Amino acid sequence: MILINLLPHREEKRRLRKQAFFVGLGASAAVGVLLIALMYTVQQQMISTQTERNAFLDAEIHKLEDQIKDVSSLKAEIESLKARQRAVEDLQTDRNMPVYLLNELVRQTPEGMYLTSIKQDGQSVSISGVAQTNERVSEFLRNTAYKSEWLERPELQEIKARPLQSKDARDPKRLFDFSVRLTLKRPQELTPASPAKGASGPAAAASRPVVAASAVKS
Repeated sequence: MILINLLPHREEKRRLRKQAFFVGLGASAAVGVLLIALMYTVQQQMISTQTERNAFLDAEIHKLEDQIKDVSSLKAEIESLKARQRAVEDLQTDRNMPVYLLNELVRQTPEGMYLTSIKQDGQSVSISGVAQTNERVSEFLRNTAYKSEWLERPELQEIKARPLQSKDARDPKRLFDFSVRLTLKRPQELTPASPAKGASGPAAAASRPVVAASAVKS
């Protein structure tokens, strides 16, 4: 028996293909939406995690800033204490400076030269006196410039001759009035070998004869 399909099979196949196409298109759209939703969820989770990290970093940065402020204040207090300590040490050192000065003048003033005035203003020292010759003043300047461990940078301010009355008119004598400015070193400015050369402490300085302001040597 022969069966003949008289239905429009081509239209039926076309309808089935179209139906399959729309089903695949819907499935693809659903998969796409699902992927987009998944990516959006993952992205939001990453953003939330990074936001938490940023908040943690901000909190730690604020803590560090507070610690830095505390350290800065501590450093300022330490510097202030160091400055006070240096001031106290300078005051203690300055108390012995006149002793060092007078004993150094004893060593460096040559014979035939007399000091009549000694004035100290900080590290600046002004000296006035009388010398028998110009050479005595020059020797004093050389001694304080090259041989002294406490005095430096001597500057001759003035020197002038002063005639003396003499019984022998054929042999007139003269004295020379002079004034010199010097710089007195501080103990911390001395080289390490300098204290070994002479007096560097009050006990050693007190053991030497101290020069008076009215006379030095004869």
